[in-house]
Amino acid sequence: MLRRDAKVELLKRVPLFAGCSKKELGEIALVADEIDFSAGKVLTREGDSGREFFVLVDGAAEVRRKGRKVRTMGSGDFFGEIALVSSRPRTATVTATAPVRLLVVTDRAFRELMQNMPSIQMKVLTALADRLAADVS
Repeated sequence: MLRRDAKVELLKRVPLFAGCSKKELGEIALVADEIDFSAGKVLTREGDSGREFFVLVDGAAEVRRKGRKVRTMGSGDFFGEIALVSSRPRTATVTATAPVRLLVVTDRAFRELMQNMPSIQMKVLTALADRLAADVS
């Protein structure tokens, strides 16, 4: 089981949380659950609604869009962040290609955290706006 400090270290690498202070990252770490899955487990399915965000702690996963492999993910990579702030369907299917350990933050826990700590909300919105602007460029 990861200690809070180890969770903070993983979360601080996520661009969505890049502007967050160590204290804010610690609060996010408190709502991040640690789960394990075996190889072959579909973690997200393209087109499905999403209610959680994942950070890959250990293991590997494959990302596919419209059936085509887009990339492989490893330790420190993350996915599902759109589900935290939007009700849009999943944009890709992510499948574990090896046993994986993940940090998982549900949309409900994240929304409650953002209501209790408005400073996190503004930083996340700024990070999302930056990401959208980069995608448009």
